[in-house]
Amino acid sequence: MARRALITGVTGQDGAYLSRFLLSKGYEVHGVARRSSHLGLIDHRLRWLGIDGQVTLRDADVTDLGSLIRTVEAVRPDEFYNLAAQSFVPTSWAEPLLTANVTALGVTTALEALRIARPDTRFYQASSSEMFGLAQEPVQNERTPFHPRSPYAVAKVFGHWTTVNYRESFGMHATSGILFNHESPLRGLEFVTRKVTDGVARIKLGLAHELRLGNVDAQRDWGHADDYVKAMWLMLQQDQADDYVIATGQTTSVREMCRAAFDRIGADMDHHLVIDPALYRPAEVERLVGDPAKARQVLGWQAETSFADLIAEMVDADIERLSATPPAQRRPVRAPALD
Repeated sequence: MARRALITGVTGQDGAYLSRFLLSKGYEVHGVARRSSHLGLIDHRLRWLGIDGQVTLRDADVTDLGSLIRTVEAVRPDEFYNLAAQSFVPTSWAEPLLTANVTALGVTTALEALRIARPDTRFYQASSSEMFGLAQEPVQNERTPFHPRSPYAVAKVFGHWTTVNYRESFGMHATSGILFNHESPLRGLEFVTRKVTDGVARIKLGLAHELRLGNVDAQRDWGHADDYVKAMWLMLQQDQADDYVIATGQTTSVREMCRAAFDRIGADMDHHLVIDPALYRPAEVERLVGDPAKARQVLGWQAETSFADLIAEMVDADIERLSATPPAQRRPVRAPALD
């Protein structure tokens, strides 16, 4: 029989790429999707990858224990990937209770559903490099202390330690992947990488003349989401559950990322980039860079896509998307988010 996977957050960037990867491995893939009035949009990333007809969507919610228990009982998954979160960092300051309820308590709900209904299922928790925040070490690994700098990051720390606690308290195969920033053409338009590549594409097509950003000196470790979901799967193939940093080991500033995007279209960044102090975070995270040595040694994983290739792919995809979009629907992006 095919192995069965259940994915929360299946309609997001990582959920879509992970679904495609698991399907290529012969898995039966089920995804948790909250009931939405936007039914025509809910699976657009799955449709973009051409796999929407191969993923079974289940109506459940990570804030509702009963619905998750019923879903776990119906699917009987071998592997459970918890990717659901309120993941826009600026929104977490505006809506801290929602962020805590989904991004923090949702992890407990998922683990409790498995503990009650199927404790042998292997569990993956999507932790985040934002947990390091005001980083205590120049390069962050699995032993680096956390210092979260946003309600989102605080919620992720809660979810991370809850996963560790269920592993140690109940013997569950519960693993956390501490993923550094990972992007793709499927990234939401709210995130800074897509804001940049979408903005550059608009400038290329004559739809805009400026790109407005906040702190362009912030530095991040950026990889491709398609590479990173393979690491998620590798973690659940290990005999022992553990925690792993997934990163490229290289850091790039937002300014350098912008320059790479403008170079892709042959434009001068300095003619179009506008720094807007209103777009700065209340508490900035200046630099994050991960040490993926453990993942390389234990999982045999390393990032395959270069930063230059990632940005080129995203710019090209946004140009193609906007070229095919009716003019009335070509709305600009507003707020950025770094994670």
